[in-house]
Amino acid sequence: MPAKSVTGPAASGGKYKTGASSKRIQSRSSKAGLQFPVGRVHRYLKHHAKSATRVGAKAAVYTAAVLEYLVAEVLELAGNAARDFKLKRILPRHLQLAIRGDDELDLLVKATIAGGGVIPHIHKQLLEKGKKAPASSQPSK
Repeated sequence: MPAKSVTGPAASGGKYKTGASSKRIQSRSSKAGLQFPVGRVHRYLKHHAKSATRVGAKAAVYTAAVLEYLVAEVLELAGNAARDFKLKRILPRHLQLAIRGDDELDLLVKATIAGGGVIPHIHKQLLEKGKKAPASSQPSK
């Protein structure tokens, strides 16, 4: 009886590799150099898209990159606000100050932040202008 020869991808050096030469599986997030989960964003996009709409793979990568950038921007500004108050923890107040202090983020985020408080603002007309001493108010004789 002749011995069977091994055929298929494993024998011919196809995409299946064995042993130490096998490459570790890389996530789409790590391939794109992102921290946000590209696979999860893709799933959400498919779920929330219209039923007949197809979602490309690059759309999920781009959306995850935009979300990661926006979160990094808000966290940087909120961290600066927390440091100004000499605190090591970012509170909702710091998020509120960061978002409302930046013109572009203020246009983007219209939601109310719970526990954020209000932005300090005093109208210009209410500010006390440098009052000049009135000229002699006594009638001259």
